[in-house]
Order: sequence, then C-alpha cells, then structure tokens
Amino acid sequence: MKLPFRIHKEGRRMLTVTLAILTALTAIAFYFIPHVGWIVAGVLFVFFLIILQFFRNPRRLVPVEDDNIIYAPADGKVVVIEEAEEPEYFKERRLQVSIFMSPVNVHVNRNPIGGEVVYNAYHPGKYLVAWHPKSSTENERTTVVIDNGTTQILLRQIAGALAKRIKNYLEVGQTVRQGEDFGFIKFGSRVDIFLPLGTQLEVDLNQKVKGNKTVIARL
Repeated sequence: MKLPFRIHKEGRRMLTVTLAILTALTAIAFYFIPHVGWIVAGVLFVFFLIILQFFRNPRRLVPVEDDNIIYAPADGKVVVIEEAEEPEYFKERRLQVSIFMSPVNVHVNRNPIGGEVVYNAYHPGKYLVAWHPKSSTENERTTVVIDNGTTQILLRQIAGALAKRIKNYLEVGQTVRQGEDFGFIKFGSRVDIFLPLGTQLEVDLNQKVKGNKTVIARL
C-alpha cells in the first residue's frame, strides 16, 4: 500500500520496531484469546496509525523563493506575537512570533528564509508545557540564526512536556535554501521566530499556519 505522504527519516526506526511489536502482540492475542483477536488487532492498528501520523512528511515547496518573505517554519497555531528581549544572540528587543505544534500537526521544521547559518546552539533543559512563558528560556531547545545577506532571523526549537527529541540538521557556515527541512521535533512542541522590530506581519494571534505555505512576515 502506497502512503499519500512520505515518512520522515526520524520515524523510520521507531515505526519499524513498533510494527514488529504490535504484530507480535496481535499474533499472541489470536493464539491465546481468539474470540477477541480481531478487536485487539483493530485497537493495535489504530494505535499504529496514531504513531504513523506523527512522522508524516508531506512534500511542500514554497510558492515563491524570496528571502524578503518569511514563511512559516512549522505547522501549528500562532500563540505569541509580541516584542520581547532576545537574550541569547541579539541581546536586544525583537518581534517574537511563536508557533505551537500539537500532536496532530506535521512535526517537520523548515527554513523560513535562505541564507547562511551564522549561529547554532543546543541547550538542555526542562520539559515544561510548550505554552508556558518560561519554556523558551528553561526548556530543552535549539537556537539557530540565518543571515540572508541583509538581515538575520533567529529560530528556536523548544521541547515540550511530550516532545523530548529535538533534531536540528544545520551547522554554522552552511548555506541553506528557503523551504528545506532544518529539523524535527518528535511529538509536537513549539518554534519561536525572532524578527527585526518593524517587520510587517502577515499573521494574527491564534491563526493556524502551515510550514512553507503561510507567509509569516515580509522584511
């Protein structure tokens, strides 16, 4: 059976192991309790589909490559739009936009602009719920800064109460293309974007966005 979407590389091993375990449990159920075997099989199949959807990776190209356009780096809902102090890299006030990724969202993170990676740092930390005000400074997180030649934007992947597996594929000095995958957060969490003050926003609070499709802002 051909799936209508790709499976992200971060989920292939887990899905293989999960499928093997669930197949064994189904066989055991049919052998020892055959009268409820199909019920057990159905429940385990639904469980596998839930895990499977966490790792879907739909093919998406940005409509137009333009580094003056900031595309959404993740699927989810805009939960923060505010001016905030960015203490790690810029050390000044920036316009912060935060996208919360629920367990049912696509978990792939994509480059909102193209350019050179000038900063990349991983920080271990707590696992507060992703919408907690202190999650952006106290949770496990990865911070990346991309320079497009005229401006720099900062991206921060933040782990939540369930998401304890942040993957970031970027390296300092690397040239990245707008729309390409830059990371993955297993089982949902949050991505913060820090933009220059005065940036023209194209989204509203509580708006649902899609990575590579929704325009977050224009520089």
